[in-house]
Amino acid sequence: MSTVTEPPLAGNAAPSPGPAMRLRVSVRDFGTLIGLVLIVLVFAVLAPGFLTERNLLNILQQSSINACVALGMTLVIVSGGIDLSVGPVAALSAVLAASLMVAGAPPGLAILAGLALGAACGAVNGALICFGGLQPFIVTLGTLSTYRALALIATDGNPVFGVPRDFRAIVNGSLFGVPAPVLVVLVVAILAGLILRRTPFGEYLLAVGGNEEAAHIAGVPIALTKIGAYMLSGTLAALAALILVGRLGAAEPILGNLWELDAIAAAAIGGASLMGGKGSIVGTLLGAVILGAMRNGLTLMNVQAFYQLLATGLIILFAMLVDRFARGRA
Repeated sequence: MSTVTEPPLAGNAAPSPGPAMRLRVSVRDFGTLIGLVLIVLVFAVLAPGFLTERNLLNILQQSSINACVALGMTLVIVSGGIDLSVGPVAALSAVLAASLMVAGAPPGLAILAGLALGAACGAVNGALICFGGLQPFIVTLGTLSTYRALALIATDGNPVFGVPRDFRAIVNGSLFGVPAPVLVVLVVAILAGLILRRTPFGEYLLAVGGNEEAAHIAGVPIALTKIGAYMLSGTLAALAALILVGRLGAAEPILGNLWELDAIAAAAIGGASLMGGKGSIVGTLLGAVILGAMRNGLTLMNVQAFYQLLATGLIILFAMLVDRFARGRA
């Protein structure tokens, strides 16, 4: 027998998830963790040097960018949407922040400007979906091209070089041997988890994604909830771009190509349903590390990049089949 979770009434405290929900989430995350362990064991045998401390830290650092984008994507997917524009949003935000820093603006101000632009792009996506009556896939497919074009126009198609060394030093720094990007993503993940499971906004996201009509009847602010989700997605895409700019020392208008595919894959591997109403922050983090470990291992084995892309696509299809089977059994 399937269970239906009623959305919370507006103005009331959001109910905490019941024991059954907690158990289901933890079991799904445990399964994802087992998948990560199996991948690590396979590459430990097939790829020499995979289990070295330096390589494992490298995997975490490389995965941090995708994890950051995927966390925002997870919130959008939970609300029943999709965001295909995260890559171009990241590029546009990176170009703005780098240009400001090169022009002499304080790095802190440039970072805030980049994050604000990411949030604004997300707000545009959400507004077009809610007030324009358009499907999320169509809207974000259109803004994918629009934001990418704006980044190319703003830079005349050229990278922005000369990012200050102090900004790069922060991004490339570490604390107790843990790279700064990994620590940043861990903080973001904790905040995202609290938002999703401990705030009325998180309950609204789950309610809207689970049954939008029932959520509307219960008084959930549908438009504000969806716009908020897309704003968070845009902000986290911009944050990921700033991390990459700090590592590279430059911002390219073509930055973020296919980031949406990686983010969707990480969220899907982690248990997020593209039908909405279900997602896991821990699962998304594990999904991002699985993709990072897989690509790192394949690279060490000298497997060509287009086979890695094939593997990503197959993983998405497999994750969707698992979700479809699970929903059919619910």
